[in-house]
Amino acid sequence: MGTLFYGSDRTAVDRTLAHLQLAVVAKLRRHEGFSLTWRDADGSGQGRHVLWVHESIPLRFVYAGSRMAAINRAWVDAMLATATTTTGMRVVPEPPLGSAAVAAGDAASALG
Repeated sequence: MGTLFYGSDRTAVDRTLAHLQLAVVAKLRRHEGFSLTWRDADGSGQGRHVLWVHESIPLRFVYAGSRMAAINRAWVDAMLATATTTTGMRVVPEPPLGSAAVAAGDAASALG
């Protein structure tokens, strides 16, 4: 399990974090601020969260293990597509892993 630190907030997330990281970094590399929305786990009763993500706010991704997950490029692209909507970037369901997947070590070059 990984953790996202944004400003003074800390949010625990799962495998999704590696894909979200690539989408967020792609936007920030282009100096594009955006909102990021996610819902709490079903049944928690907490609703949803919305953050404004900007390059001036400290952001840290922390992973519990040392191994990187294989990256599904289609999933990163799907999250990037939501970032241009009025509701902002959202974590969407992962598309089936297919030819768009890249090895974790190639993720940065694939999205750069």
